[in-house]
Amino acid sequence: MPVTETPVGKKQIDTVRMYLLDLQDSICAAMEKVDGRQCFREDRWTRAEGGGGRSRVMEDGAIFEKAGINFSHVYGDELPPSATATRPELAGRAFQAMGVSLVIHPRNPYVPTTHANVRFFIAEKGNTDPVWWFGGGFDLTPYYGFEEDAVHWHRLAKEACTPFGEEVYPKFKKWCDDYFYIKHREEPRGIGGLFFDDLIEGGFERCCSLMISVGNHFLPAYLPIVERRKGLAYGEREREFQAYRRGRYVEFNLVYDRGTLFGLQSGGRTEAILMSLPPQVHWRYDWHPEPGTAEAELYEVFLRPRDWLQESS
Repeated sequence: MPVTETPVGKKQIDTVRMYLLDLQDSICAAMEKVDGRQCFREDRWTRAEGGGGRSRVMEDGAIFEKAGINFSHVYGDELPPSATATRPELAGRAFQAMGVSLVIHPRNPYVPTTHANVRFFIAEKGNTDPVWWFGGGFDLTPYYGFEEDAVHWHRLAKEACTPFGEEVYPKFKKWCDDYFYIKHREEPRGIGGLFFDDLIEGGFERCCSLMISVGNHFLPAYLPIVERRKGLAYGEREREFQAYRRGRYVEFNLVYDRGTLFGLQSGGRTEAILMSLPPQVHWRYDWHPEPGTAEAELYEVFLRPRDWLQESS
């Protein structure tokens, strides 16, 4: 990774940190308002090697069966292997890493699970210039598909990216489709959204602004979908399918997710790292949905890469 020209110091790092703390506050407040029954429990924690964070978890809500929204700011003497797998030249550097990561598991199977993350890394070594980069995105994992929801989700994803160039949304959408692909199942985790990492192009101000735009578009992308679907009636069949599909979420997070691996390898707080796992999940042996059902439609129509905006225009 090339060293960028923009100097990054305490002022820039503090700007990112304050935004992330405010983002965690605003999303928690919005989720509590929608749920109407439960509030987030907060745990503040410190890491022996340096840094810490605040974990916020809601459980057994009226709308959200489990929701976790974490802020962390950790630092250490050496980047863990997950952070240098694609950039071996950074091995051995001291680092700072900060971000907000969230996963929301609704109770109603017609409301999709969602994940979002925005993060900033800076790596330093001796008198050499620091190397920094941004990453993040958001993605949607429905159990029952609605084209209206998919189009809305991707419209807001594109809106977050458009001020930074027409090429950004298609690039980040494809990156998301490729990243959230469960290789051993040969299927996507959901309908995608945005994913980006190692972002340095255009300098610090542009990259920070893009990260902020992605973070700020999460609630407008997700809450209208929640409002549309939270009152739909469901039964045991839908809940069983939801639990089965949640198994795919668990498999991806424990096998492939770079954030999970980074947290575990860097000595992060295990309870906070694994808050992404759903409260109830089932696995079935060699199960397939019946043809012509809504469950089959998820696989046939929604669990494949699509240009939702082009197809809806």
